[in-house]
Amino acid sequence: MFKPIPAIILFAIFPGFIAAQDINLDKTLDHLRTLSSDSFAGRGMDAEGGKMAQEYVASNFDSLGLQQFDGSWFQEFNVIHPMKRNKKLHGRNVMGYLNAESDQWIIISSHHDHMGIVGDEVFNGADDNASGTAALFALAEYFSKNPLPHNLIFIAFDGEETGLLGSRNFVDNLPISKEKIIANVNMDMIGRNDKSEIYLCGATHYPDLFARFEEADEQVDITVLLGHDGADGKQDWTTASDHGNFHRQGIPFVYIGEEDHEDYH
Repeated sequence: MFKPIPAIILFAIFPGFIAAQDINLDKTLDHLRTLSSDSFAGRGMDAEGGKMAQEYVASNFDSLGLQQFDGSWFQEFNVIHPMKRNKKLHGRNVMGYLNAESDQWIIISSHHDHMGIVGDEVFNGADDNASGTAALFALAEYFSKNPLPHNLIFIAFDGEETGLLGSRNFVDNLPISKEKIIANVNMDMIGRNDKSEIYLCGATHYPDLFARFEEADEQVDITVLLGHDGADGKQDWTTASDHGNFHRQGIPFVYIGEEDHEDYH
């Protein structure tokens, strides 16, 4: 059974900024259910369901008042499938931004793709990663009404399941100067956890960045843990999702996620 936690996660990401009453949990869950419905056919990369998801994300970014880069919601790219060298793939990251007076940026991300249809089975990907994308909308809505002093990019990557392809294209073709990026906050699999635990990954690599999260566990009714970044003997998530490409470029990251469970596909 799903125990939805995207709204609670917002406390852990930005402690002190967001109160529970500021987040519409019903709306967030509606986004999750829509993106993981059979009509989106598992949101496979370069598949019809994936393209539907991209349009859905773009439409929501538009309705939330985000601004476009270069007159488009999409950052398009072409790649060769890493496991099927004769197969070409077309991908589309979906992104928008909120302006502030600062010249510094925080990049808040999820990935919109999943595995699509395998054989005759739809892999809906409710937790992986409709949950993160639904939370992306919640954050965009909140910060459109309650601005931070930093510019914010909201981006839903394509091709994560195929090898972090969308985020690789993004960090290799940044629309802003890398030197102005404070951090990437990446959300992947945050929608179900029977133990009411969530991990913030990256503290081993960027301890100064994580100093601001020390009180997060005291502000929420969920256990906020640091780890899975190479120092605790657990599975290392440093490159497990799109934040890995930011780390590769020396951009600090905070990865919010949960441990695997049997239903994440």
